[in-house]
Order: sequence, then C-alpha cells, then structure tokens
Amino acid sequence: QVQLVESGGGLVQAGGSLRLSCAASGGTFRRYVMGWFRQAPGKEREFVAEKTWISGVTYYADSVKGRFTISRDNAKNTVSLQMNSLKPEDTAVYYCAARDEATANYDYWGQGTQVTVSS
Repeated sequence: QVQLVESGGGLVQAGGSLRLSCAASGGTFRRYVMGWFRQAPGKEREFVAEKTWISGVTYYADSVKGRFTISRDNAKNTVSLQMNSLKPEDTAVYYCAARDEATANYDYWGQGTQVTVSS
C-alpha cells in the first residue's frame, strides 16, 4: 500500500511561484508513474502533470505547459511540482497520485494541499 503526503501549498499573488512536494512510502516508488491533479471549487478534478520512471516521459496539461515543472527523486521517494507564473485560475486543491506504469488508472492519492492565487 502506497501512502502519499503532499506539502507546500499556500497563498501567493498572481505571477508568483510555489513548489509542492509529495513524499511516498509503503511501496516500490520507482515502479510508479507519479502525477499531480487539482480540483477547483465546483469543478471536477483535472490532470496537471505526470512523470514516468521506465520511459522517463513527462506530460503536462495544456493549461500549465511552460509554467509548471514536475520532477522526481527516486532516491528520496519524492515528487515535486514547481509552479511559476501562477494565475488565479490555478487556485485549487492539488493532489499527488501514483499508478503502476502498466495501468491507466491512478490507484493511490494523497490528501491534497490547498493552493490559492490572489489577483
């Protein structure tokens, strides 16, 4: 069973930056695709970014390309999301998630961390 704990959320002005981190435990971290999702009030949860291990490929939602960067440290079992040029529409609860690279569905989720971007 994989446990994921996010940290690093907070309040920032538009144009600012935040870095989210996710610590994983209880599994073989390097086996998993690690991803970030977000859910704004009244909206469905949406994909933000993911990074594979085996193929080393990174994917981003169009809305965050060029502004957000996902990275992972397999030695420390952590994945991070560097968010630059933040916009008010980036305000959401951000979730760290993990899935086996052989499957499409994310099976493990963190509790979420709030990111609020003021205009």
